[in-house]
Amino acid sequence: MLVPALPQSRWVTSSRRCTYRVQLRPGFGFREAAGIVGYLARLGVSHLYTSPYLAAAPGSTHGYDIVDHRRVNEELGGDEGHELLRERLRDAGLGQLVDIVPNHMAIDRPENEWWWDVLENGRSSRYASYFDVDWDPPESKLRDTVLLPVLSDHYGRILESGELRVERDGRTFRIRYGDRTYPCSPKTLDRILADAGLDDLALDAALLPSSEHDDEASIADRHDRKERLAREIGRRCASDPDIARELDAAVERLNADHEALDDLLSRQNYRLAYWRVASQELDYRRFFDITDLVALRLEREHVFRATHGLVLDWAREGRIDGIRVDHPDGLRDPEEYLERLAAGAPRAWLVAEKILGADETLPESWPIAGTTGYDFCALASGLFVDPAGEAPLTELYAEVTGERRAYREVLYEAKHDVMRTSLAADLERLTVFFVRICEGRRRYRDYTRADLRAVLRETVACFPVYRSYVRAERGIVRPADEAVTLEAIAEARRRRPALDGELFELLRDILLLRITGPNETGLVMRLQQFTAPVMAKGAEDTAFYRYSRLVALNEVGGDPGRFGTTLAAFHEHNARIQARWPETLLETSTHDTKRAEDVRIRIALLSQDPRGWAEAVRRWRSLTQRHWVGVLPDGEMEYLLYQTLVGAHPLPLDRAVAYMEKAMREAKRRTSWARPDEAYESTVRVFVEGALRDDAFVADLAVFADGLVAPAREASLALTLLKLTSPGIPDLYQGSELWDLSLMDPDNRRPVDFIARERLLAAVERMDAAEALARAGEGAPKLFLIKRALDLRTRRDAAFAGAYLPLCANGRRADDVVAYS
Repeated sequence: MLVPALPQSRWVTSSRRCTYRVQLRPGFGFREAAGIVGYLARLGVSHLYTSPYLAAAPGSTHGYDIVDHRRVNEELGGDEGHELLRERLRDAGLGQLVDIVPNHMAIDRPENEWWWDVLENGRSSRYASYFDVDWDPPESKLRDTVLLPVLSDHYGRILESGELRVERDGRTFRIRYGDRTYPCSPKTLDRILADAGLDDLALDAALLPSSEHDDEASIADRHDRKERLAREIGRRCASDPDIARELDAAVERLNADHEALDDLLSRQNYRLAYWRVASQELDYRRFFDITDLVALRLEREHVFRATHGLVLDWAREGRIDGIRVDHPDGLRDPEEYLERLAAGAPRAWLVAEKILGADETLPESWPIAGTTGYDFCALASGLFVDPAGEAPLTELYAEVTGERRAYREVLYEAKHDVMRTSLAADLERLTVFFVRICEGRRRYRDYTRADLRAVLRETVACFPVYRSYVRAERGIVRPADEAVTLEAIAEARRRRPALDGELFELLRDILLLRITGPNETGLVMRLQQFTAPVMAKGAEDTAFYRYSRLVALNEVGGDPGRFGTTLAAFHEHNARIQARWPETLLETSTHDTKRAEDVRIRIALLSQDPRGWAEAVRRWRSLTQRHWVGVLPDGEMEYLLYQTLVGAHPLPLDRAVAYMEKAMREAKRRTSWARPDEAYESTVRVFVEGALRDDAFVADLAVFADGLVAPAREASLALTLLKLTSPGIPDLYQGSELWDLSLMDPDNRRPVDFIARERLLAAVERMDAAEALARAGEGAPKLFLIKRALDLRTRRDAAFAGAYLPLCANGRRADDVVAYS
């Protein structure tokens, strides 16, 4: 098979051959990362690839909860540790690829000074424009107010129980709820100050302006007046202890008076509420459904400058070599954002965490080197799934679980579920735009809000990819965007014939910019930001745990409904990558994958012996049936457990229990994170514990799983070699240079024993292949292969920059050979 040559990308250098991803956290910060630089250099890695390390919420183990873009994380070693790491990398000749988080910030801590200012000053805050807050929602009770759904019970009950209190801290006041605190608007202190006998200060507080429409000078003046009030309170308390005592007494009297405290709380620029209302009434956009992560308005130039200044300075100064952009699909206009980023860091290597559908390609106009590699992971892993196993494994799955629907139906249901629950508020904000459009057009004025919401929900549920990239402000609709939009509309109309087809036609014309206007633009851009979290939550965090036919396919960027990869598809993908995106990343394990590559490959091999697997499953069900107590057995969770135990064998009980608890809640069928069902979870937990303490089952499981170890290791080496030699830049996830049997996070973020790896690498450097194979239990063959392949990429760099040519094998097992030049 020959693939037509495509124009060569401009993103070609000779220095990028392999990245190594590390998860920085307290206990493994800049100094510890600096300590493994020598090991990475000897291994053949060219770039250290780090998780985000700007200032994050205290104790963050992942770095995606940024609180300050202007400084590095002190818990990781601060500026001094950061500089040490940079020097070690420079001395070793290694570059650095840094993960950044443009889409959102953490808001549950006062360390986020911008958000704290918004809570204190509301719409008049100088930072109000930074965050994606709806200040004018349909509900009057939320206008000019931020809803904070953080309470464990209804507001009135929490207030009357005494769990909400006002505190004074020197010259400032705050509202405390448990271990959380929130600012108290200076304008609402008038009654406390008056009660303490500070009438002049009470008047100053009452007269503080609060208009949200002022210019910069007025905002600065308002800030200065608040600062003067705070300084005066502090001065008087410091100079006269009696004033301080009386002020504290006034605070306590307020806390004891529920009516007075309620009045003060109702005058804040935010409303504390029961956490369950978030799904229905939240008035700010989040990262997916995480209430503590608020979305940023990166489409605004001043917000981009404020959040990217430090990182862009590093790039311009050559202190970092590349930038990995987290979740660009959450941005209003990803291409505009990437254009700004590329202009600010013109020499940087830019890759984006873009999850592509099975038949989707990266927009060619994006000024980046490629993706973070989920597309390669799904495609390459699929080569090890035998298509002949599809029918028998589908039948076995139906026998165990009763599920006979195709994956697309499970996904469709899951997307509807998340839109009815955790993302309902986001859908409602989208509906507001549609209502405004129809109210302004007499032909559509009589459609109800329910009609419009249903059309939007159905269209989003049928959207075939994470999102489209229509640029409504610029009037740009790519052919690919038109195709997926028309597919979604057609499928939605097919599924919901009772809904008026004219409404679907109206929505289609709006989304394709055939009908334009301010509200139409708002609907187009917001809907695109909505389809991505619906797909992510519906697929990765729901359907992947509801549909377990062969969970090796249930991977980020993959489609569990597609049973494996053809050689033609793999070669076509590689040829396209070599021609257009030769410095895209290639990954097989990341911090976000559902299971490490070695677990995934072992499960994939079950497709090659479906009869043996079916016999084992039937034996195990018979052996473990007695451990189901309480509610009815859950065949879906049971079948997922068996695959997980085989894939990660030997899996300790504590990790198995933790994994299954997360899987149950992600599935959201009989329990969830929002509404845990302890009786059901206890039943599954007892089953898992009983099975893994059952000698007969454990012995049978061990025999079966041990038989997979050797072939799975061979397959893992093959997958690793494909990654190390295919077009693109291979990425190694921390620890995966040896056999890695980790499951999803947080299991895959456990500490890595780098001392053992350094010692083994020193031995591997002196080994031949036979000696490495003799130490297979230690992971020596995988480390040996990686070391040799990266040495080859260093020596023969020019060969890897040439044209891609698929090679075809002949003979009975020709389909088992993947070859290319």
